[in-house]
Amino acid sequence: MYAHDNTESAVDWDSLPPAERVDAAAEAFRMLGDATRLRLLWLLCGGEYDVTTLAGHLDAPRPAVSQHLAKLRLAGLVTQRRDGRRAVYAARGGHVRRLLAEALGAAAHHLQGLPDHD
Repeated sequence: MYAHDNTESAVDWDSLPPAERVDAAAEAFRMLGDATRLRLLWLLCGGEYDVTTLAGHLDAPRPAVSQHLAKLRLAGLVTQRRDGRRAVYAARGGHVRRLLAEALGAAAHHLQGLPDHD
């Protein structure tokens, strides 16, 4: 399903956003430029996981998954909390889920050769 933009009327497209906001968004997009991090974030949009479980889903080494999660945390896309001795991770909120859904929806449209709709 392709999400629709319901906030367009609230956005002032004629004024540039503050530089620090643009920089933070650019960093978040850089973090999403890696297929492994996109897959991790997809899983984390569905619930909380620890590193071992995520590594199993991705068939990837735990240290590599930990490094990807650290980058996603620094970009503000993922949260971490302690559950006893283990750390569990989750997507940071609805805005992250919508961003990921839009990105993968746009990719599906592109791959299927569907026309853009506004």
